Amino acid sequence: MAIITLMTDFGIKDGNVGVMKGVIWGIAPGAQIADLSHTISPQNLREAALVLARSARYFPPGTIHVVVVDPGVGTVRRHIAAQLGTQYFVGPDNGVITMLLEHAEAQGWPVKIVHTHKSEYWLADVSHVFHGRDVFSPIAAHLANGVPLLDLGTLIEDPVLLTLPHPQHTLFGWQGEVIHIDHFGNISTNIIKENLGEPDSIQVSLCGVNIDGMVHTFGERSPGELVALYGSTGNLIISVVNGNAAQRLGAAVGDLVEVTVN
Repeated sequence: MAIITLMTDFGIKDGNVGVMKGVIWGIAPGAQIADLSHTISPQNLREAALVLARSARYFPPGTIHVVVVDPGVGTVRRHIAAQLGTQYFVGPDNGVITMLLEHAEAQGWPVKIVHTHKSEYWLADVSHVFHGRDVFSPIAAHLANGVPLLDLGTLIEDPVLLTLPHPQHTLFGWQGEVIHIDHFGNISTNIIKENLGEPDSIQVSLCGVNIDGMVHTFGERSPGELVALYGSTGNLIISVVNGNAAQRLGAAVGDLVEVTVN
């Protein structure tokens, strides 16, 4: 039984997510559907790429991930379906697979990307503004029914890729930036555990504030205290215990983060 995940910036007010599920079940009634997120910031491709990369690894082989964060809907941008390792992706060719693709290539996993131009695998009537319903949901459903990836269109080797920030090693530590702020106001950076390890002494600087040392859990400090620690994905995060670090610091995605290792 195929698993299909859905991630969009649609929200849940207007019925669009439910309609996508209805289309999928109309073609592949046995598919199981999981909602990754429908509150990606509008048109935020980097956020979509990050959430997808963090989430996909926890799904079993053969899972089909549909991502519809699509500021270019109705334009000449391509529709694509991809095999990345043992999992599949369906959506617009706008870079949201960048992090997954980089990881798959680094691991030497199989990679196939198809321009899904064969309209027999879409709905009969295609809106200019709702390809999530009319193109991507049907394609995912046909994949779930066992249609081979290569039957959906033509192989391509030039997918659109996002330019993503990478941390830089400095004389005294690392320099990175804020890449995500979650529902709780925790600030995630692109500096990861593989960069820092478990340093004995560290200072994290963000928005003019210095944080000395790191903790392993929020419970090691008192409510309201600003802390640095590794998040569940191994990224360095800045948090306020039982509070909102982004509001406290006025932080935003793209802000500079500096780490000094003593």
